[in-house]
Amino acid sequence: MAQYKICIVDNEPEIIQLLSHHLNREGYAVSYACEGEEALSLIRKESPDLVILDIVMPGMSGLDLCTRIREEFDMPIIFISCKGEITDKVLGLSIGGDDYITKPFSTSELIARVKVGLKRRYYSPMQDQSYHGAGSLSADGIEVDLSGYTVSVCGKPMVLTGKEFELLVLLMRSPNRVFTPKQIFEHLWNTYGYENDYRTVMVHVSNLRKKIDMLNEGRINPIETVRSVGYKFITRLPETIEGRLT
Repeated sequence: MAQYKICIVDNEPEIIQLLSHHLNREGYAVSYACEGEEALSLIRKESPDLVILDIVMPGMSGLDLCTRIREEFDMPIIFISCKGEITDKVLGLSIGGDDYITKPFSTSELIARVKVGLKRRYYSPMQDQSYHGAGSLSADGIEVDLSGYTVSVCGKPMVLTGKEFELLVLLMRSPNRVFTPKQIFEHLWNTYGYENDYRTVMVHVSNLRKKIDMLNEGRINPIETVRSVGYKFITRLPETIEGRLT
């Protein structure tokens, strides 16, 4: 197994010692920091493959640190927190977290989530042969270059994360087909996740829609939510919101 690098950020030495011990036993190289600025410097220096991040810390909170990390890096971030409300979890996912586990937790569960997080990062359906030589996709002002991994909306470049790109390709290649969150999750990460992981899909869809809205010059967003079912990319839209109303 490749020796993946894991960075633990927590202000409790006992937690750091416990997690380091079990992660080392699994073959991971572990580094750690006890506060935000120290962690940011360490991450910039070592570029870990995954970050385990406590939310409640003195000074810079884990949420603020996650936002700072996401300005520079795209490695998976697993939040660990004593806050277990759904609103707390959704907030953590919405600002860039990939997973969220509530204290107290078993180390075996955390290890399992670390393995899933690393698989998410290093597996990409874009590696499949079906993507090679596929050329481009075009619909409703959105242009996707599959070989160059670039996207433009109304002629303007749109910057996407890897999973946002794969989500857009998945939906555009099957226009008007409804995908459930479960189907999207299993397609994009090629794995079966925990129930809460399907909320990750909701966050990715929301972020993708927002990025399209910023560039689509008043056009109706082609990514549509089908209530209680899932999401689809709709084609043959009227040009603008006003066009739909008239």
